[in-house]
Amino acid sequence: MMFAVAMTFIDQTIVSIAAPDIVRELGLSSSGMQWVVNAYLLALAAFFALGGRLADLYGPRRVVVVGTLVFVIASVLCGCVPSGDYAQPWLITFRAVQGLGAALLFPAALAVVVAVFPVERRGRALALFFGISGALTAVGPLLGGWLTASWTWRAVFWVNVPVAIIALILTAMAHIADRRRAGTLDVPGAALVAVGMGLSVLGFQQAWSWGWSSWATWLCVVGGLAILYVFVRYERGVRHPLIDLRVFRDKAFRVDTAVLFFAMLAFVPVFFFSSVYAQVSLSASPNQAALFLLYFFVGFALASQWGGRILDKRGARPALKAGTIVGAVGFALWANKLTDLSMHDQWPYAALAGAGIGFILAPASTDAVNRAIGASYGEVTGITQTVRNYAASIGLAVFGTLLSRAMTENVTDTLRAKGVAPATAEQVARGITNSVSGHGDATPPTGTGQVAQATRDAMSAIQVDFAQANQWVFYGMAIALGLGFLCAVRHPGDRAVPKDQDAPTPSE
Repeated sequence: MMFAVAMTFIDQTIVSIAAPDIVRELGLSSSGMQWVVNAYLLALAAFFALGGRLADLYGPRRVVVVGTLVFVIASVLCGCVPSGDYAQPWLITFRAVQGLGAALLFPAALAVVVAVFPVERRGRALALFFGISGALTAVGPLLGGWLTASWTWRAVFWVNVPVAIIALILTAMAHIADRRRAGTLDVPGAALVAVGMGLSVLGFQQAWSWGWSSWATWLCVVGGLAILYVFVRYERGVRHPLIDLRVFRDKAFRVDTAVLFFAMLAFVPVFFFSSVYAQVSLSASPNQAALFLLYFFVGFALASQWGGRILDKRGARPALKAGTIVGAVGFALWANKLTDLSMHDQWPYAALAGAGIGFILAPASTDAVNRAIGASYGEVTGITQTVRNYAASIGLAVFGTLLSRAMTENVTDTLRAKGVAPATAEQVARGITNSVSGHGDATPPTGTGQVAQATRDAMSAIQVDFAQANQWVFYGMAIALGLGFLCAVRHPGDRAVPKDQDAPTPSE
């Protein structure tokens, strides 16, 4: 099952490194590349609870197989995207289908893991499952950089084919029992949560293009949140809800979920923004950008193991407090070093930021799942994973808007200092922002006019402008971890004991 879910976590970040090559070949818009990354996360968040419910109703083995097939077919189609006007909608659509496949696959795989481990070993097994699957998110940029540099960017999608084949073979060899639970599928609930999340993230994502004063921006944000509120009210009155909200009566579960939300505002987005920063401001190749992210991954991997031990000995609260503090400090110090334009000087702070996230993810996820009350483990995981992926989508959208706005203002000031008229400077600045904020293309403009020449002369300054704009993003991530700390201190500190309601009976 860990092999099966490897694809879903790697794909959260693998596309970030290949972004420059994708945009250059397909000619995507500035926000188009961010949507290629975000469509996957948004679909994963919107349909995760549905995947958990389907695993309960139809059996986890069957849903694992279906999810794997949906995921790998969508991956192949993403890699086969044609050039031209249909490229952007094609790629975004099938990235969303990938997210749907992952949403079916992951909760079903978790249900299998829960079923095959006895109660006394289940906590350790879940910690390992969440820790390794989280670490695989950091492998994405490394694998993406190597595939892009040595072959083609399309390989970042095609690499899922052999992994899926092996996963299906292993699933068949495991002889997993398809245990089913009684109930019905909550179709209206699934539709409400998907529409609510989609609308709200669309509003955050398009805020820079439409403007925060636009009625369309607020219609999407407020409308989406209102639909999510309706979803919560609706679920309370359904006999077989998509998400059993009774688990929120547990204070520790609420804290775990809140800390995960704030941590994920930074975790997945940091791979996208730091890889683009490395390629624009540091002029790094895809392979070099991937190695830049390796510092973050090393800190994450080491802290994940440490966090698991803290969880076993002292419960989740110490790990959550340590993680949010270390992460907030790491991101803040990292942000302060971005304008030095030196990859070597930044590695300690990248590792510190990664360590903060590593302390959080596995302990918070495991503690939350162990607090299942009446609901199945699949349903509880559906809640935490939905929150995680929704937060990642919001983080990409909000920080992307923040980056674009800061970048435009910085470049406008730089061009005005070079003698370009204010109105022209702002227009050119928006064009430059469009060319770099969604991907890593920092190619100097061609032409012989005054504006083109001034822009070429300012390219080194524009690299600094982009670094300064990214500082706002990384400081924002530090603030998110700081808010996570305020939640972590409210954790009651008790240790959850795994329930055994999902354990197989002797006949199974």
